[in-house]
Amino acid sequence: MCLAIPARVVQLLGEDRALVDVGGVHNEISLALVDDVAVNDYVIVHVGYAIARLDADEADRTLALFAQMVDAHETRSREIH
Repeated sequence: MCLAIPARVVQLLGEDRALVDVGGVHNEISLALVDDVAVNDYVIVHVGYAIARLDADEADRTLALFAQMVDAHETRSREIH
C-alpha cells in the first residue's frame, strides 16, 4: 500500500528541493515533479517527492482524518489490551 501525506513547505532550498513540515517534523523533499511551489504552500509527499500541490483547506481536512485514524487505532489498541 502506498501513502502520500500533506506537508507544508517551510523553506525552498534551491535545485528543486524544499524543507517541509509534517506534524512538527521537518524533512527535505524533491520538488522536481511540481511547478510553482512557494513557502507555506501544501504539497502531497510520497517517498520524498512532492507529487501535487494542495490547497490549505484540503490539507487540513486530510490531516484531521489522519489524526482521527490514529486516535481510533489507539483507542482500539487499549480496548484489546
